[in-house]
Amino acid sequence: MEKSLSRICVIVGAGQGISQSVAARFGREGYIIALVARRQSALDEYAAELAAAGIEARGYAADAGDAASLKAAFAQIVDQHGAPEVLVYNAAAVHEGPPSAFDAEAVFADLRVNLGGAILSVGEVLPAMRQNRRGTILLTGGGLALRPSPAYASLAIGKAALRSYALSLSQELEAEGIHAATVTVAGFVQPGTYFDPAHIAEVYWTLHTQLPGAWDREVVYARSES
Repeated sequence: MEKSLSRICVIVGAGQGISQSVAARFGREGYIIALVARRQSALDEYAAELAAAGIEARGYAADAGDAASLKAAFAQIVDQHGAPEVLVYNAAAVHEGPPSAFDAEAVFADLRVNLGGAILSVGEVLPAMRQNRRGTILLTGGGLALRPSPAYASLAIGKAALRSYALSLSQELEAEGIHAATVTVAGFVQPGTYFDPAHIAEVYWTLHTQLPGAWDREVVYARSES
């Protein structure tokens, strides 16, 4: 039996910054916001902040690097609200250190969040999107995918892998009516600057509202070097 999509936007990796600004942007358009992150206390604060702006939001505690908890969160969301129309994956594991000092297991743990959680999240929303032949999947990338830094080598690897996954996914799903894209944020996110999260959130909304046939697979959000 076909499961209709609901006007739900799931944000995995909820937090202040891009996630909360994207939640507010979609919430202003009437979307119910499902926030996913590790700490329920923080999620309750984010949801209350959105509620104060008249946006319906609820938090679901889960670890993006833990498949069982992430699957459980999606099951709760679908049970309570229906199948999501929009997925935003914004989770990241950030650890400093050069590649020469890598501990393989630590890098694998980072990849479970930086890439694995995105793959799992997509797998949770994709069946209903495919049945309905529509839906939006937006993955938060980073400038490190384009210009790696030895100081954040593990994150750079994760963002490069996520970018490759997003671009491949978008090519696969376009014919099925599903828009997958990545926003490559090439700068330090900070309110009051060019990289203000509210400005970046507009990119996510623009991608979501693009018409079929005019879909971007990637937006590189960066200052012009000219």
